[in-house]
Amino acid sequence: MEKAQQGDEQAFYDLIEPLQNQLYRIAYVYVQNEDDAVDIFQQSVIRAYEALPKLKERKYFSTWITRIVINCSKTYISKQMHTQLTEPQDFDLYAANEHAANVEEGIDLWQALAQLEEKYKTALLLRFYQDYSVREIAYILDLPEGTVKTNIRRGLQRLRQLLKGAYIDEWVQSVEGSH
Repeated sequence: MEKAQQGDEQAFYDLIEPLQNQLYRIAYVYVQNEDDAVDIFQQSVIRAYEALPKLKERKYFSTWITRIVINCSKTYISKQMHTQLTEPQDFDLYAANEHAANVEEGIDLWQALAQLEEKYKTALLLRFYQDYSVREIAYILDLPEGTVKTNIRRGLQRLRQLLKGAYIDEWVQSVEGSH
């Protein structure tokens, strides 16, 4: 960490490398376009490299850079205002959602997630697809833990309403019980 904070590019790459896929996916969920997600990821890495000397504790690096990606994604969307719906099979939803019994259920779940308000979508994606704890999500989003819990609960309730199917009830019960 010290070398990276002093400008050592290789040391910085060593910090970023294990997080690349996760950070790219976060950007992708926001913009739903591969090229835009790559642009956001690259912009986030540059911002993180420039701001790294300000980071005080290495243990916060992952959540800190995740916050940068989310902020860059939101800024990009507000500037572009032209998001495109991506085919659900292009997103690796199935690896993250072991409970989807078949492709059709996974597609339905992806489409329902895409319809959620941003605060619910973000909380659910960080919790269940990126496996962050409520405390880490609160840090990333700069929100109280109670608000994060509420957003997760309401997001799950909204998914139930959108899907109105037996498999979503099973999925929600399984994630509520396991987390």
